[in-house]
Amino acid sequence: MAASEAPENHKMETATETTASSSTTSDLNFSVRRRSTTVTDSPSTEMMESEDLKNNGKECDKVKNENRSDIKFYYRPSAPAHRGVRESPLSSDAIFKQSHAGLFNLCIVVLVAVNSRLIIENIIKYGWLINSGFWFSSKSLRDWPLFMCCLSLPAFPFAAYLVEKLAYHNYLPQLVVVFLHIIITTGSLLYPVSVILRCDSALLSGVTLMLFSCIVWLKLVSYAHTNYDMRAISKSIDREDAPSISPYVGNPHDTNFKSLVYFMVAPTLCYQSSYPRTEFVRKGWVVRQFIKLIIFTGFMGFIIEQYINPIVQNSQHPLKGNLLYATERILKLSVPNLYVWLCMFYCFFHLWLNILAELLRFGDREFYKDWWNARNVEEYWRMWNMPVHKWMIRHIYFPCLRNKIPKGVAILIAFLVSAVFHELCIAVPCHMFKLWAFIGIMLQVPLVVITKFLQNKFRSSMVGNMIFWLFFSILGQPMCLLLYYHDLMNRKGKTEST
Repeated sequence: MAASEAPENHKMETATETTASSSTTSDLNFSVRRRSTTVTDSPSTEMMESEDLKNNGKECDKVKNENRSDIKFYYRPSAPAHRGVRESPLSSDAIFKQSHAGLFNLCIVVLVAVNSRLIIENIIKYGWLINSGFWFSSKSLRDWPLFMCCLSLPAFPFAAYLVEKLAYHNYLPQLVVVFLHIIITTGSLLYPVSVILRCDSALLSGVTLMLFSCIVWLKLVSYAHTNYDMRAISKSIDREDAPSISPYVGNPHDTNFKSLVYFMVAPTLCYQSSYPRTEFVRKGWVVRQFIKLIIFTGFMGFIIEQYINPIVQNSQHPLKGNLLYATERILKLSVPNLYVWLCMFYCFFHLWLNILAELLRFGDREFYKDWWNARNVEEYWRMWNMPVHKWMIRHIYFPCLRNKIPKGVAILIAFLVSAVFHELCIAVPCHMFKLWAFIGIMLQVPLVVITKFLQNKFRSSMVGNMIFWLFFSILGQPMCLLLYYHDLMNRKGKTEST
C-alpha cells in the first residue's frame, strides 16, 4: 500500500508543476499566434517575429528538460512517501467532507436489482394479477353525471368574476359582496358532493371530481380574499393612508377576466393579477416529461394491482382482528404503499405541475422543497406541498395572526382545514364518513410537538426525520388504507344484502 501511494503523490505534485509549465508554454504559443495574425509588410517585422519564434522554441525545450529532471527526482527511492497528517475517508472527522455519489449509485443499483428479483419472483409465483376492471369497468359508463358536473364547475369562477366586476364599479355594498362569495364558494363544493353521493360511481371517478372541486374552492377563496384586500388597499390610497399598505402590492386593483382564466388553469392556488412568466415553451422538454409521466403512472398501477390489492384483500380489519396479524399486514403493505406514494408525488408535483407550468409559461415552479430532509413533522407539512402551504399562510395563518389569534391556535386551525378536505376527498367517493383521514391529519399536531421536543433535546435532525418516516409512511398510510378498505367492503356487503 505504501509503495502504491508514493507514485500517486509524486504524480500529483509533478502534475501540478507540469500544468504550470504547460500553461506557460500555451501562453507563449498563444503570443506567437497573436503575433502571426498581425502580419505587416515591413521586413523588420518579419525578422522580429522569426527571432521571437526561436526564443519561444528555446523556452519550450527548457521547460521540457525541467519536467524530465523533476520526474527523475520525485521517483527516486529516497523521496518521502508521507508528507502530512491525513484522515481515512470514512473516519468520523472526514466522512462528511467526502463525496458519496458512488455509494449512492451503488444503493440505487442494489435497490433496482433486489426489487427486480422480487417482481420476477412474484410474477412466477402468482402470475399477472392486473385487472383492467379495477380502473375501467362497465360502471365507469355510468359516471357521466360526474363528468358533466366537472364540465360545469367553471360556472362558479364566472359568477365570482361577475360579483367582483359589480363590486369594482361600486354597484354592490361590501357585505353583499362577501355574502355572494360565500354562496359561490360553498356551492362549488356542495354541488359535486351531492352529485357523487346520488350516483353509484366508481371510486376513482369520485376522487378525481372531489380533487377538482377542492381545487376550485381554494382558488375561489383566494380570488375573493385577494380582491377584498385590493379594494381595501385602493380605499386606503384614496384616503392617502399609503404608509400602512403592504410594500409587496405592485398592481392596482382591477378586475380582468383573462387574469382569472389564467389563474384557474395555472399551477397555483394563490391569485394575483400577474405572475412571473418564462419567455418560450420547450416543446421537446414537455414531450420527455409526458413520457416519464406515462411510465411512472403505469408503474404505480402495476404496484397497486400486483402487490397492494392482494395484500389488502387477504387482510382483516386492523381494529377488529388479531393484533399481530394486523401489524404484519401493515408492515407488509408499507413498502409497496411507500413506492406508490413516492411515485404519486413525483408524477403530480414534479412532472404534471411542471408540464402545466411549461405550457402556460408559469415562472414560479417551486412546487415542493426538500421535504425528505424534514427535521420534524411541521417542516414536512411546510415543504412537501408548496401551493397548499402558500395558500394556508396567505389566507388562514396570517389573517388569524392579524386578528390577534395565538400562533398555536392558528396552526391548529390550518390543520383543521386540511383535515376536513382530506376527509372529503376520501369519504365522499366512498359514500361513508368514518373520519379516519380527519383523525390521521389531526394526530399530526401532537407529532409536531413531539418531534420538535426531540429535535431540541438531542440536537439532531435525524431523530425527528426518522419519526416522520416511521409514523407517516410506514405505519400511518397503510393503517388508513386498511381501515377505509374494510369499512368500504362492509358497506358494500350490507347494501348488497339489503
